[in-house]
Amino acid sequence: MTVAPIAPVQGVLPTDYVGGAAPVAGTDGSAFATSLTGAVDNLQQLQSTSNQLAVSAVTGNLDDIHNATLAATRAQVTLELMATVRNKGVDAFNEIMRMQA
Repeated sequence: MTVAPIAPVQGVLPTDYVGGAAPVAGTDGSAFATSLTGAVDNLQQLQSTSNQLAVSAVTGNLDDIHNATLAATRAQVTLELMATVRNKGVDAFNEIMRMQA
């Protein structure tokens, strides 16, 4: 079984702001939401592959343990990245709410 490479998170294009006002029309954040959805889907794929290879390794049906180790490490690093992005998003939200109070 081959392990899919980790797909990079698509870059978010900078939004032009006019004097700190609302974003330019047509930038509703859907590209950012699509990027996050793709990253979560990729994480689920990596975890699924890692689990399948781990089961194969435990049952003795895996010829190369190297693939299972790589898949587990990729899934772990990607999960840590997603948790960090989530934590930074929550911190940013809390900071914005603190500024409004």
